[in-house]
Amino acid sequence: MKLTAIIEQSNDGWLVGQFEEFPDVISQGKTLEELKSNLMDALQLLIQVNKEDTELAYKNKSVIREEIILK
Repeated sequence: MKLTAIIEQSNDGWLVGQFEEFPDVISQGKTLEELKSNLMDALQLLIQVNKEDTELAYKNKSVIREEIILK
């Protein structure tokens, strides 16, 4: 899966970006590499928080969990 980062340079020189596919994932960095790393960290955090919230919502319910791999 490929993601698209939308990147702007702020007035103070920092690069600020978000993922087009996950607009809630926003971060910043002094360099492009730092911004990309910070965006990936923010995405992993969002996925983990969403997973924990969903697990709680389905606690004590009979469900099927199936892993799906994105290619």
